[in-house]
Amino acid sequence: MPSALPDSSDAVEPPGSDDIDVSIVLPVYNEKGHLRAEIDRIRAAMDASEFSYELVVIDDGSNDGSGEALREIEGIRLIQFLTNRGSGSARKFGTRAARGRIVVWTDVDMSYPNDLIPELVRELDGYDQVVGARTTEEGTHKAFRVPAKWFIRKLASYLVQTPIPDLNSGMRAFRRDVALQYVSQLPAGFSCVTTITLTFLAHGYTVKYWPITYSERAGTSKFHWWSDTRRYLLQVIRMTLSYDPFRVFLPVGFLLSTIGLVKLGYDVTAHDFKVAINTLLILLAAFQVFVVGMLADLVGRATRATSEVQPAAGFIRDAAPTFPPGRRPAAGRPVDQTP
Repeated sequence: MPSALPDSSDAVEPPGSDDIDVSIVLPVYNEKGHLRAEIDRIRAAMDASEFSYELVVIDDGSNDGSGEALREIEGIRLIQFLTNRGSGSARKFGTRAARGRIVVWTDVDMSYPNDLIPELVRELDGYDQVVGARTTEEGTHKAFRVPAKWFIRKLASYLVQTPIPDLNSGMRAFRRDVALQYVSQLPAGFSCVTTITLTFLAHGYTVKYWPITYSERAGTSKFHWWSDTRRYLLQVIRMTLSYDPFRVFLPVGFLLSTIGLVKLGYDVTAHDFKVAINTLLILLAAFQVFVVGMLADLVGRATRATSEVQPAAGFIRDAAPTFPPGRRPAAGRPVDQTP
């Protein structure tokens, strides 16, 4: 088992939790034609690995017979919703139901290399999350999706001050005890994968990007190019305003201040010290942006959790404490005096 996952007293253990290495959460919505093939592919890879595992399948209100097909598959933990709640809801509830120390998210549409899940889990050693970074784009509406995703990815990288090669990959592995701290913040839609990446980074947890191939999906895509892209963008901005609002407000405030000061200099020199009203309005707007940014930062700090799960470490070594000569440790707490 990778050393990236030390046991933590802060971890929230679900009832009946077992000592399982990996929980693989599979959200399903109208994927009947290839469910068994994908699940068999995952099982074959995990059976050949050194990990104990479970498959947690969330049927998100499918109406094409996927629910009935899943009930015929033995050996899976199945949760079925009567209505479609969104892939984010499915992943969120699947993560809460998981019993493994590592949680893997992936899709069942044959697009991700799910036969490489054991390797993905091994890459987690020393990290808190590993994201399968896609090297190609095989989705629909490429002419719109590629530039839009590039812009949102660059914006997110700037806002969290970390390069992000793939912001919304659906294949990833992460520590369950870390994720349970923030799972309630996940949105219901596709942007939940963006949220969990930014959440880990914003709270100082390590995220590794592991290159994977990406194939054309089986079945029909559930991605809506306009509404889902808009949600991605809004979620990136919303999370930044929650965790580091100065990354948004400071550049805007300095821009307005620069424009206002340049305009003020022009008014003073060109109009004999007569300052235009629009100049004052620009400077006032800059001041308000700074004030709102400071208030947002104070609110964020005041509502932030006071304790968090310890981040993963690449190497840990313990040592006994050193006491002055003649001083003894408290009763019941012997010191290792082995030479």
